[in-house]
Amino acid sequence: MSALSCSGPDAPPPAASKPAPGRLVFVGTYTGGATGSDGIYAFQFDDATGALSPRGLAATTPSPSFLAASADRQVLFAVNELDNYEGSASGSVTAFAVDAAAAKLAAISTQSSRGAHPCHLELDKTGRFLAVANYTGGNYALLPVASDGRLAPAVAVVAGKGRGPTERQEGPHGHAVVFDAANRFLIATDLGLDRVMVYRFDPAAGALAANMPPSVSMKPGAGPRHFVFHPNGHQAFVINELDSTITSLTWNAATGAFGVIGTVSTLPAGVTASTTAEIHVHANGRFVYGSNRGHDSIAVYSVADDGSLKLVEIESTRGKTPRNFTIDPTGRWLLAGNQESSTIAVFAIDQTTGALTPVGDPVPAPTPVSILFM
Repeated sequence: MSALSCSGPDAPPPAASKPAPGRLVFVGTYTGGATGSDGIYAFQFDDATGALSPRGLAATTPSPSFLAASADRQVLFAVNELDNYEGSASGSVTAFAVDAAAAKLAAISTQSSRGAHPCHLELDKTGRFLAVANYTGGNYALLPVASDGRLAPAVAVVAGKGRGPTERQEGPHGHAVVFDAANRFLIATDLGLDRVMVYRFDPAAGALAANMPPSVSMKPGAGPRHFVFHPNGHQAFVINELDSTITSLTWNAATGAFGVIGTVSTLPAGVTASTTAEIHVHANGRFVYGSNRGHDSIAVYSVADDGSLKLVEIESTRGKTPRNFTIDPTGRWLLAGNQESSTIAVFAIDQTTGALTPVGDPVPAPTPVSILFM
């Protein structure tokens, strides 16, 4: 029996109940030690007022540090950011059936991530494959997904080779995986190699192969962490953890090639003791947001037609270490998880300028590190 679920790794999913009013939000955390967290927590969000209300522990599972959901929101997937799974140097990935009315998750399947400390995951556009980035493992795995959300063992594992110039870059460190809109390529950021990797993806066979060109390089020591496409389909942005910058890219959807437009800092002048974490582009394509850990803020930019960024403001997250944040489906609200102060801060988004306005007091949440609207 899986240590991650009292109902077993392949238990049948329970019947879904009628969802409660408002938007359900699940929050992934780090567990163990003094964190005070036991797994994934549920909240209810009122998109009329921006009020966020706790609904309790949704599932007990170790260090679910990044979450993703199926297109129909009936299945949630979580990495378990571990370095040992069933005796091997690996973490794991767990699939959960969602009971929206009860705000509960029931584990239905768990598989090895094929590398230590998985930290990011995403479903392909068909929903049949789940890509996972393994930080310490320095690789990316592709797991088949059945129609009911059950996971099968990885069918492909790929990795870059080499190292970067800093102590954190002694080897490859996979940090994010993103499928392009056409489902032809898997984009993978490697913090250790200062490269954004591009793999050709075969959705029929579940195969990955290095593209030509195989990657685009960031500045040495930049440490690319997370990545997002612009809604227009021909631009993209990567947030660089180690030098606190965002790089704008062009994207050729036919060839899978990137070009560098430019790079901007996420920090005020004179601030150095900080690293970045998350990046999002607003659904309207006009604004980009990036989080700073140390300065503890969200940097807000307007996006020019050519993809270059202009700073709008840098807004405090009213807490410590905003590892993750997300924008709600209406595009009106931003929720930032302050990992070290164990709170979630809510902001209203100005639809004209992209600027952030704090709403209410930060809401208690144990070590929030991934926020997912359902």
